[in-house]
Amino acid sequence: MSERAGDFLKGLLIGGVIGAVVGILYAPKSGRETREDIGRKAEELVAKAKEEYEQALEKSKKTYETAVSRLKKLEETAREKVGELEAKAGVMVEKGKESLEDNKSRLKRAIDAGVEAYKEEKSA
Repeated sequence: MSERAGDFLKGLLIGGVIGAVVGILYAPKSGRETREDIGRKAEELVAKAKEEYEQALEKSKKTYETAVSRLKKLEETAREKVGELEAKAGVMVEKGKESLEDNKSRLKRAIDAGVEAYKEEKSA
């Protein structure tokens, strides 16, 4: 939109508001009726603003509840994954211990065999 068109629309809007206010103030009604009209319009605007506020508040509550629910599900999933990883790590530690014991036993047998071979070689 060009700058001139934007300025025109702003002027049109401001002029409309001013025209409505002047129209209400200079309407062929008594001051009391005009004040009542203005009061009613103000009450309508307040009621509408309150309704929109309540709708926005309700929507934000639903969004908050949805976010909390998703976070709880993510937390539960993360806890499950941690549990699975702990179990796998435990299995790997046990396998490592078994492998270490097996290798330790083989090394001891090899050393013992080497010592025996040395003794036999020396005594022969």
